[in-house]
Amino acid sequence: MSERVPRVGVLALQGDFAAHQATLAALGVEPVRVSRPEDLEHLDALVMPGGESTTMLRLIEVMGLRAPLERFVASQPVLGTCAGLILLARGADALPHPTLGVLDADVARNAYGRQIDSFTDTLRIPPVGGEFPGVFIRAPRIVRAGAGTEPIAWHGGEVVGVRQGRLVGICFHPELTQDLRFHRWFLEHVAQLTLPAAVAAPPAEPAREDAA
Repeated sequence: MSERVPRVGVLALQGDFAAHQATLAALGVEPVRVSRPEDLEHLDALVMPGGESTTMLRLIEVMGLRAPLERFVASQPVLGTCAGLILLARGADALPHPTLGVLDADVARNAYGRQIDSFTDTLRIPPVGGEFPGVFIRAPRIVRAGAGTEPIAWHGGEVVGVRQGRLVGICFHPELTQDLRFHRWFLEHVAQLTLPAAVAAPPAEPAREDAA
């Protein structure tokens, strides 16, 4: 009898959710687009992608997702990338609605500059084995990380990713690379999911338009 394929949601209101879906599919899990409250049912984990955080927060309210998301992130594994980090964080600047506030960190939106200032550089991420390609697109900065958080990723001497138990928040975009290691680490070691032994080819790189 075959084992159940893990189901991992991707918040699909706005932003680069398709790239995360492709990466998850390449790792053998079932990606589930989350845009309605019922989409959160029977998920093993959730990815909150990059995008425009103010727009995402407005759509969360419009779609009736605030309370269901609050319940999910309070007890289930969640990865937040770029704008997803902002949504998880306890504090962020100039937003139309409160963040979900479950990750004990404060972030500064678009702190790396405008779209033209986007860049790629090598990161140090010990949980995935060392060096990792970091893609930064109008990225937020982590300006405070609480005592309950664990730094997991560095750009030079600056922390660009933290873990708090089953929650992970990062400033960069692992889904915009051909490297599956970060998502694999999140699924296997944070969400504690069993992945298929065979992994498909990495996903193709999508267009890189984003804003936090």
